[in-house]
Amino acid sequence: MSKNYFICLLLCITYSSLTMYATGNQKWEKETRNSVGKTYSKLTDKLKPWNIPSHIYMVEEFGVIGDGKTINTQAIQKAIDTCSENGGGTVVFSKGEYVTGTFIIKSGVMLEVREEAKILGSTDISDYPEIKEEFKSVMSENYYFRQSLIYAEKANRIGITGKGEIYFRGEISNFPGKETAGPIENRPLGIRMIECSEVVISDIFLRNSASWMQSYIACNDLIFDNLYIENQANFNNDGLNLDGCRNVIIKDCFINAENDAICLKGCSSLPTENILIENSIFYSRWNAFKIGTDTQGDFKNIILRNLILGGTPSNMKAIAGNKATSAITIATVDGGNISDMLVSNVTIKRSRCPIFMLIGSRGRVMPGIQKPQAGKINNIIFENISGDSNYVQGSFISGFSKKNSINNVIIKDLYLEMEGGGTTEMTKRKVHGNDDVFPDALMFHEDGLPAYGFYLRNANNIHFENTIIKTQKKISDHSFSKVKIRWI
Repeated sequence: MSKNYFICLLLCITYSSLTMYATGNQKWEKETRNSVGKTYSKLTDKLKPWNIPSHIYMVEEFGVIGDGKTINTQAIQKAIDTCSENGGGTVVFSKGEYVTGTFIIKSGVMLEVREEAKILGSTDISDYPEIKEEFKSVMSENYYFRQSLIYAEKANRIGITGKGEIYFRGEISNFPGKETAGPIENRPLGIRMIECSEVVISDIFLRNSASWMQSYIACNDLIFDNLYIENQANFNNDGLNLDGCRNVIIKDCFINAENDAICLKGCSSLPTENILIENSIFYSRWNAFKIGTDTQGDFKNIILRNLILGGTPSNMKAIAGNKATSAITIATVDGGNISDMLVSNVTIKRSRCPIFMLIGSRGRVMPGIQKPQAGKINNIIFENISGDSNYVQGSFISGFSKKNSINNVIIKDLYLEMEGGGTTEMTKRKVHGNDDVFPDALMFHEDGLPAYGFYLRNANNIHFENTIIKTQKKISDHSFSKVKIRWI
């Protein structure tokens, strides 16, 4: 076997559109590091939890009964309304199991679920009335996600905290349905907030929604701190979805999700920007971190640092397998642009496609809106990436065409162990185009791309430095199992 074939298994480049350059000498890199650096400083210096008024409202004072049987929806709502109308404060669930249907959080209200308390979602779908938000988006007009246990709209200074648990009881046995990329019927979301600001979700244990655990649309100034989220009960069990949100900190969180663990979306057509995600662990059967599927808005100034990403470990609950489709997906298929992103100090485990980047031209929009042109992905930096126990597929970076290519990507100080086992047949495989596709890595040769390291096409100014891919299985017609490449 020739040396060129061996390198092809590690790195496959098509359409002759890739260029290499020296890191640190490009204007775009300096500008990107400066932009994300300012974002990090601004968020950590200025984005703080809001000051909660000292007033305490015990839910039992409003007739709430924590016996695990009584439906307390109206009484809980009365406690929240009273708190908000009197200037805000904390509504406390102190001890017991509180069953409820949909309730609405109002401005100035912090819900506190104490250590010996548990909020239980009703298992009767009639306790989840549809609420259509005023804000029009692909979510409201195409998806019709209108049911959730907890809802807020145009509320300021709100949140959920406490050492207790919110158990949504969203198991398939309670809320049956099919996995879907479209509307979800009769399977309520866990938490749904629209056009809210100064939101704090901290310390709480969130368990088993009937679909997405959390959805935040057109919200600003959000803090997610020390959350433990297990959403392994049903289909479409995402962990945390942000759509058209600005100024967000996610830190010290753990998510184990059947579907995407963390997902940034663009259904709102608003920019999703100034996002810091750090010091956390995200496990998923699909994508541990994802930009997409809906990408009608732009994404900018996004920082991922000190994370563990990938499939769920074998000793933890996983209802549909332990392999992640991807650890990191950065994809735009609905016209939005993605730029100025830093991914640093990330460990990737149990992933088929560790890094997946894609430009497509699906162009999903609200009814009556003209289909947009394909978006752009520019100025993305990966550094200090490591991991093991990854599978055979390999990473994938693909623009839409030579004209709509992925531009300016640095992959530096990367060490990944992959399953390996490449064959001559794999190097000859054709990879179909990106037109009108759902952006998912499994669509592109789950059992092995033409490269077990990186498959690239329609990409310009991509720099690899100190990049090591180690295979667990020997390449079928070569004795080497490790290669280090460096272009300067």
